[in-house]
Amino acid sequence: MTEKDTVRRRARERALQFLFEVDMSGARWEEVLPTFWSIHPSRPTVRSYADELIEGTLVHLARIDEQLANALDNWSLDRVAAVERNVLRVAAFEMIMRGDVPARVIINEAVEVAKKFADDSSGKFVNGVLDKLMRTVRDETD
Repeated sequence: MTEKDTVRRRARERALQFLFEVDMSGARWEEVLPTFWSIHPSRPTVRSYADELIEGTLVHLARIDEQLANALDNWSLDRVAAVERNVLRVAAFEMIMRGDVPARVIINEAVEVAKKFADDSSGKFVNGVLDKLMRTVRDETD
């Protein structure tokens, strides 16, 4: 794994942690983000990419949730466990809004983060949902 890959993985993990916290607490994200960073200090490169993921995900949350709801088979997004829901949201933001990251990389990273913060079955679930999402929002065969 390259330095850039390591930074992005850690940033995705931090973004998940923050989004999970906001999802569970209902707090206004702009107000609690500085406190999050004081509790979870990170290298500037990690924080910068995590901030981009956090803000982008939350600013585009309605669109992201709509796209994810369309990719869920016989599930509603509110029934998805909070960890998996927020892993999916971060990955969906990258997939929909950031064309510089290949979809397969986004999916693989999301699966690894889901397995780290939840379990192996979460990784399989995340993989399935994101694979379906990729087919609707990206024109990729990688």
